Amino acid sequence: MSSWQLTRVIAGTFILLSLALGVQGSPIYQSSYWLWFTAFVGVNLLQSGLTRWCLMERILRGLGLKASAD
Repeated sequence: MSSWQLTRVIAGTFILLSLALGVQGSPIYQSSYWLWFTAFVGVNLLQSGLTRWCLMERILRGLGLKASAD
């Protein structure tokens, strides 16, 4: 798996988990403050789409993942 693919998997997992923890109807609800984490991930996705720079992808590349599946 390439770094850009894993970055999107991690972001999607963070969003789904924080929604599950932050929405009152969820069986694992903890606090509505978890929705701030959802917003944080969303803002980072928006920023990386506009600037073509993503900290998570840089970290994963530093750990040895390849940039693409070529």
